[in-house]
Amino acid sequence: MTLVSSNKVDTNRYELVIDVDGETFMKAVNAVYRKQVKNITIPGFRKGKAPRSVIEREYGEGVFYEDALKDLYPVAVAQAVEEANLEMVKDKVDLDVEKAGKDGVTFKVVITVEPEVTIENYKGITYTPTSTEVTDEDVEVEVKKVLERNSRQVTVEGRAAQSGDIAVIDFKGLLDGEAFEGGTAENYSLALGSGSFIPGFEDQVIGHNAGEEFTIDVTFPEDYQAEELKGKAVQFEIKLHELKEKELPVLDEEFVKDHSEFDSVEAYKADIKAKLEQDRKDEAESDQERQIADRLRELMQAEVPEAMYENQVDNLIDEFAMNLRVQGIDMKTYMHYTGITEESMRETYHDRAVSQVEVRLALKKIAALEGLEVSDEDVENKYNELAETYKVPVERVKAAFSRKELAGDLNVEKALAFVKEASVAVEKVTETAE
Repeated sequence: MTLVSSNKVDTNRYELVIDVDGETFMKAVNAVYRKQVKNITIPGFRKGKAPRSVIEREYGEGVFYEDALKDLYPVAVAQAVEEANLEMVKDKVDLDVEKAGKDGVTFKVVITVEPEVTIENYKGITYTPTSTEVTDEDVEVEVKKVLERNSRQVTVEGRAAQSGDIAVIDFKGLLDGEAFEGGTAENYSLALGSGSFIPGFEDQVIGHNAGEEFTIDVTFPEDYQAEELKGKAVQFEIKLHELKEKELPVLDEEFVKDHSEFDSVEAYKADIKAKLEQDRKDEAESDQERQIADRLRELMQAEVPEAMYENQVDNLIDEFAMNLRVQGIDMKTYMHYTGITEESMRETYHDRAVSQVEVRLALKKIAALEGLEVSDEDVENKYNELAETYKVPVERVKAAFSRKELAGDLNVEKALAFVKEASVAVEKVTETAE
């Protein structure tokens, strides 16, 4: 393969003229012939047995040229792009064959490339740090969550329903005196104060006692999902069978030993605090990176081709689909039951894709400006890290991620680390009334 010429024809479009020598092209033609001959019938020959020269006389010398070029095209263009030192973007391609024959094939292709990026003042970006402090109150809140997860429900006696109770009820909804679909249930456990029912329903159960039967009036919200009930005033006939409340276990050494690796309440709380502190540090770092990313997008100048955004939307959707498959759900099933269309999904991911593409372009430019490099050792370490993470042989990881792709990701990571190291924390100024 020879790159004959490379010319910029538009902001992010290049025209490449590529020549493939005769030997390489004829090998590709012969490979296509071997794949297709079994389906070709020529008078005087058994099906699949006609020589290539006979088929070419019958259908024309170039009968296999188009498919041969399709096979050669990806590798030839990739080599030409690398030789021209361009970063190609997956997009529709304009292809024009100038000549093809036994001496080889010469074709012209117009490709989309990554944009030229300019960025300045990326050192010393300011950000507002997020507090990582963990108070005793924070620890107690977390402890209460643990106790609630291990609570049991006990029957309430001698008092009326209050927020936080579980009310076991029968209910029947009536619209203009007639029961409506989905408005009836028996022995339903309703968490009072949870806001899980339409506004006003739970509030009107509060104050009643087990064994009571009563009627309440509520109005469905205007944005309710069932069209026939939007904004409608209805009545619910209620029978309150039972009230329950959560009974929390006591936090003592016995509980700690049963639910953790620790022997004392103090050690257990210390571990909770340490984990909360790590979570806060991780959140603070993520928030710093978000603020830096927003600023990088403001500082960067580039005419980004729309194809880059669309390709990243594709990547995000593919990632979502993979997560669904892990849960045993395929994308078609998910879209059917949620009513989500491909168009609406692309709209949902578009803004995130735009941000990710622009931040990556900014960081790639910074890496180039600062001379940041990725060594072979860096790439090998990353391969090993991924293999350990996914519990697969490193050879499988290498098959899934090209060296160039991985090195590009690592270069972006180094650039982000560089910008973070150079960033400046600025405490938020609290205005005081005069």
